[in-house]
Amino acid sequence: MMPRFIPPSSLDESTFERLMQPIRGLQQKDGGEIAIDLEHLRFIDPYGMVGLLALARFLRQQAFEPVLVLPRSDEVMKYLDRMDFSRHAQQLCAFDLTTLWPEGQYSRSPQSDVLLEITPIARSEDIHYIVDRVRERAQAILTLNLHYEQAAIDGFVVALSEVCQNIPEHSQDVGYVAIQKYYYGRRLGKSVVKIAVMDLGIGFQASLAPKYAAQVTGWSDLTALRLAMFEGASRYDDPGRGQGLSAVRRFVERWHGKLTIRSGSARISIIPPWEKAPSQQANLAPFPGTQVSIVLPEL
Repeated sequence: MMPRFIPPSSLDESTFERLMQPIRGLQQKDGGEIAIDLEHLRFIDPYGMVGLLALARFLRQQAFEPVLVLPRSDEVMKYLDRMDFSRHAQQLCAFDLTTLWPEGQYSRSPQSDVLLEITPIARSEDIHYIVDRVRERAQAILTLNLHYEQAAIDGFVVALSEVCQNIPEHSQDVGYVAIQKYYYGRRLGKSVVKIAVMDLGIGFQASLAPKYAAQVTGWSDLTALRLAMFEGASRYDDPGRGQGLSAVRRFVERWHGKLTIRSGSARISIIPPWEKAPSQQANLAPFPGTQVSIVLPEL
């Protein structure tokens, strides 16, 4: 039987680490087929979808051939297709055809809760497209559903562009972004917007090491994340560079949202009162690049 990555039945930023555990054992394997088994998946959000694509890209970089086992849930299948997951996954994975994609296209209503389908980021020009697309849809969703004022929407778009800009500027790899509105009934009783941005680039530790590693005792992924998040650290000397992540943190804190950034083997979070989660974690399964989750609640 081929090795398998099996996510929990609900895959989002809070359960992602359970999916990543088999990475620790890959060093003992010599490539070949490896399954990403979604058979029992019942719920997935943008972070989960983008994370699966990043995992598939990573496995290919490690000389594995990822084989995607599709979900049994028809609703999950339709949602994956609606968010363009299927189109991007076909470029990275072979498919186990025990289950097939539902026939026909999932409807794409202008009133959809999707702000942005999964979109690749490779160049700065991609960010202009993403920002323009989000601005078009954000007006209705953030104003009518989340009750954000225009100034807050402008701040949201700026925060998104800052996070995405890190990919062509720092990561040295292709990234992905996706955005969706959900209703957090039991946890919050409000709607939220969830944003996921990921890449497989060099990550914060390698990016900041030439400038900061010699100045810090115990240089690590976690140390680098803290410098970037709370002190505006940047690999560049230009005034104002490196403030993007700090600006995003301030924006998220102002609106009582949740911000989670994972890089290498560490993860750091801004946790709002309505959420219970650790504010930082180290010694996680090592994974390249940077993975960002932003959750903004209805006001």
